[in-house]
Order: sequence, then C-alpha cells, then structure tokens
Amino acid sequence: MKQCLKCGVTFDGESWRCPECNWQPQVIDRIIAFAPELAATDDMYRSSNFNLLFTLESGNFWFEARNRIILWALNKFAPQTDSFLEIGCGTGFVLQSLAQNFPDMALAASDLFIEGLTFAKQRVPRCEFYQLDARQLPFREHFAVIGLFDVIEHIGEDSAVLADVYKTVRPGGIVMLTVPQHPFLWSAHDEQARHQRRYQRDELEQKAMNAGFEIVHTTSFVSLLLPLMILSRLRHRQSAQSHQEFNISDRLNTWLLRVMGLELTLIKTGISIPVGGSRLVVLRRVDEG
Repeated sequence: MKQCLKCGVTFDGESWRCPECNWQPQVIDRIIAFAPELAATDDMYRSSNFNLLFTLESGNFWFEARNRIILWALNKFAPQTDSFLEIGCGTGFVLQSLAQNFPDMALAASDLFIEGLTFAKQRVPRCEFYQLDARQLPFREHFAVIGLFDVIEHIGEDSAVLADVYKTVRPGGIVMLTVPQHPFLWSAHDEQARHQRRYQRDELEQKAMNAGFEIVHTTSFVSLLLPLMILSRLRHRQSAQSHQEFNISDRLNTWLLRVMGLELTLIKTGISIPVGGSRLVVLRRVDEG
C-alpha cells in the first residue's frame, strides 16, 4: 500500500495523488520526489562524492566483497522474494548486482539525493526510483525485502528509521542492513563520510528489536582485515581525503578481495564473527497475523 505523507491515509492504485487530501509528491528530473526540500542538503552525505563513487566502486575489493555478502544473505534468507526496496541506493552499485542475479525480482530504490539516483538509473533502468527521506517512507506493508547498506549510520534518528522500515516491509518480510562498526575505529574518514556513529557490537540489533524485529542473522565482516584497517585509521585519524582508503594498487586490491572471499566462506558456515570493521544484520518482521 501507499501512504500519503500529508494526511497519513493509505491507498492503492497507480497514482500517487492522495484520494483523501489530494496531496501528491513532486517530480524532479522524472523522479518522484517526496522530500524535495532535502534533495540538495549535505548534512547526511556529500552529494559531490557520487561521481567519484560511480568510477570507484566497480572492481574495488570492499564494494565487490560487500555485494557478495549481500547476495549470499538474500539467497540464504529470502531466496524466493518477489520485491526489493533499497533505501539509500547511492549510485546503484548494489542495485545493479541485485538486478543481474535476480532478473525476475521487482526492484525499487530510493535516495535522498537526485545526483545519486541519476547514476543509479544508468545502471538499472528497469528499477523504480524515488527521492525520499528514510525517516518518512510513503509505503506500508509493501515490500518483501528491504535493504539499507551503509546508510543508517548517516542518520541521527536511526531508531525512527527502523520503526518506519518495520511498517514498510510486509509481515514476515526481511530487512538487511550493513553498518560500520566499533567506535574505536572512528577517524577523519567517518567525518568525511558524514557518519553520525560507528555502531557498537549488538547496538543495531537492540535498536531493531525495540522496533519490533526479530534477529535472523548477524555477523561482523571486514574481520580478517581488521588489523590493517586499524593501522590505516590510526594513520589518517586527524585528516583524510574522501575515499582515500580505496585508492590502492591493483595487486593489493586483488589480494584484499581474496581475503574477503575467505571471510565469506567462514560466514557461509554459520559462524557469527564477533569483531570487524562492518556488520551485517538480517531482520524479520514478525508476522502479526
């Protein structure tokens, strides 16, 4: 179902015009915009980074390894899903992987920034795109799976986001999140990325349970590389250029990707790794029926 963001009524149909109060979202660059007043803000992310990300993501060990973990989790916990919403899709790198591996799955994606959505549309033209604020979602019990991949750490009101995501996923549906972990790793890289926090172990799980979710699976990743990550963060604790950590040689990139592949092999055995630079959490909305 759709939900009017002005009066709160829920409704079905092709049109986004509310049948109760007649409100409807704006359209910017042929993208339905629910929060146009926030589309140009830099409070949660530097929108100027999207062009750099678009050229950097493909082939980079961290983005490629995260995609493999996401695909494994989706195949493991929701293999027959028919619809997927990615909140905070950025340039669409994860979305592109989902489209290639699940060609029959209906895809929708959102971001706060029109710039990111423009790149994402190039990668996955068949997807439905929305500009919106993750704290105020215009759907109710609509999607089988929702993903937020390195998104929620940018938002101060993360508990409010989880509560609204709970209402947006179908009863029995799956929500997948990845977040940066361990506050002791905080450095200038986090400030450049506009992070509000790095999560403590089990912090996100507790907030998700407070929102009503049950925990399906949780594990750290970027664990085998944690010593290198600590050294890098200590080196750049005071200053860092945007995405400086990803500017590495091809040989090192290949080696790091292999290490991350070994880590995924461990995760597939069912091991929940306690420490790591990032965390994967898979949630389920408890079926209220």
